[in-house]
Amino acid sequence: MKIRIKGNSLRYRLSKSDVDRFNKEGYLEEVTDFGGQQLTYALQRYTLPNLAATLQDNTITLFMPAPMVHEWVATEKVGFEYTDSHLYLLVEKDFQCLDNVAEDQSDNYPNPLMTC
Repeated sequence: MKIRIKGNSLRYRLSKSDVDRFNKEGYLEEVTDFGGQQLTYALQRYTLPNLAATLQDNTITLFMPAPMVHEWVATEKVGFEYTDSHLYLLVEKDFQCLDNVAEDQSDNYPNPLMTC
């Protein structure tokens, strides 16, 4: 799972195995160690109708409604977005990059713009 923050925009991108694990467990988290402190970012399934996010005790949690999770896993839907007050939220499947990058992308979804 990757996180991107820019201004009032929060985006999570998940690989195929991340999506499968999240579907089974309803919770997924990653931790970034800054030495003396850690930043945790998590995705949690819940019952309210829209995406929502909180920041508490160095943990960013993006909440995703259960019906969205079901649709996301069962279809080709790339992701969901919602503006919560002033914060833009997006959760999406992570596609393979079209250019050469050093990171392992073998678990990412095939990019629909790739030509064979």
